[in-house]
Amino acid sequence: MTQRVLTTESGAPVADNQNSATAGAGGPLLLQDQHLLEKLARFNRERIPERVVHARGSGAYGYFEVTDDVTGFTSADFLAQVGRRTETFLRFSTVADSLGGADAVRDPRGFAVKFYTTDGNYDLVGNNTPVFFIKDPLKFPDFIHSQKRDPFTGRQEPDNVWDFWAHSPEATHQVTWLMGDRGIPASYRHMNGYGSHTYQWTNAEGAAFFVKYHFRTNQGVRCLSSDQAAELAGRDAGSHQTDLLQAIERGVNPSWTLHVQVMPAADAAAYRFNPFDLTKVWPHSDYPLRRVGRLVLDRNPDNVFAEVEQAAFSPNNFVPGIGPSPDKMLQGRLFAYADAHRYRLGVNHTLLPVNAPRATAAVNYGRDGLMATRNGSRHDKNYEPNSYDGPAQSGAAHSAPLAVHGWTGTHEAPAHTKDDDFFQAGELYRLMSEEERSRLVANIAGGLSQVTRDDVIEKNIAHFHAADTAYGTRVEAAVRALRED
Repeated sequence: MTQRVLTTESGAPVADNQNSATAGAGGPLLLQDQHLLEKLARFNRERIPERVVHARGSGAYGYFEVTDDVTGFTSADFLAQVGRRTETFLRFSTVADSLGGADAVRDPRGFAVKFYTTDGNYDLVGNNTPVFFIKDPLKFPDFIHSQKRDPFTGRQEPDNVWDFWAHSPEATHQVTWLMGDRGIPASYRHMNGYGSHTYQWTNAEGAAFFVKYHFRTNQGVRCLSSDQAAELAGRDAGSHQTDLLQAIERGVNPSWTLHVQVMPAADAAAYRFNPFDLTKVWPHSDYPLRRVGRLVLDRNPDNVFAEVEQAAFSPNNFVPGIGPSPDKMLQGRLFAYADAHRYRLGVNHTLLPVNAPRATAAVNYGRDGLMATRNGSRHDKNYEPNSYDGPAQSGAAHSAPLAVHGWTGTHEAPAHTKDDDFFQAGELYRLMSEEERSRLVANIAGGLSQVTRDDVIEKNIAHFHAADTAYGTRVEAAVRALRED
């Protein structure tokens, strides 16, 4: 086979890729060495801004197959027929640390699925926990600042972490999840995924339902203790990436079964707590799981930067039959995610292969901007409506309208009968075995005992007391014992 010739960016052949041009055999470099300058300049620009959150990620391609009829709840075409398969891309991630962080750490995991449907891409951007720390997006930057590296010390500080939680009682439920046995998954394959937010499904007759997504791992849930995680992170910082890559390369394709909880829209107003509160779960006794289909990963990306680092997910990428709910955190993410990608990747990031529709084509009047590759021809207009057979609106709404009423202002969510911040954290604690409770208390005390302010410690302990008296008492005793050592 004839060897290809190395070229510059402009396509000119490179004569020498081992030696820079100099003034004489031992002289200084020459500014005219276009190949050297281009190579160094491009190298300086290889990195792009990393994600502020979910920076450390892994991903794989696969498919979603419908196994059960859900057409009574949604008109989404990719869910319309049992047996139908839709190509997918799934990105896993840790949340708090940087791109160079370790995989085996106590942190929530991102679970973001891109469905390449015939109606365009549908992005379901969730986590491996069904709840979150806060319920209003206004608090999100502050929350993340408290969990990221301190501006002075350059490390994650227990004072910052627990101080924010002390002033955010709604975090108690998620803290109980995070500090429990499922806080450190053994691998990405061995954890569940959740949509976390409440979404809306609309059927062909226009009836609306609110839904929550549950992806249950078919590999079984496996988790690590703090000691096991520390050992694994020291041995292989990219342990979860390694596991996912090697499993798929061996043909051991991980899979998840998708279930949904379905609430008729009329139930929401009278439900005993706010069903759109991201710090709450819906009890399965009220809304049981309904099986939908199976998600399988069977192909690794060929290039991690191009297909994982540049993968862009946005919760506002809906398809007909699926839409948002009044969940305030979801509403904030509808803007923030797409805006983050426009900053990191540019306004034309949707044209990148991993982000572009695959089962259909994007047809719109978006033009220009950095790296524009789809600007149309002399016959294409860049405005609408027009008289030249340009694309026009469908006139069909994706989902049922949400009723709005009242005065504008900064309102707290309307109170339901059980809208407190602690009862579900207490229920979760009481569901645990004695061994699970002991590990939970030890994990909390290990971090909380490092906090330097007594008032912050007392505020957090009060939250655990409010969730369950025994829970708070045990945490209090464990923290006291560690601080007296």
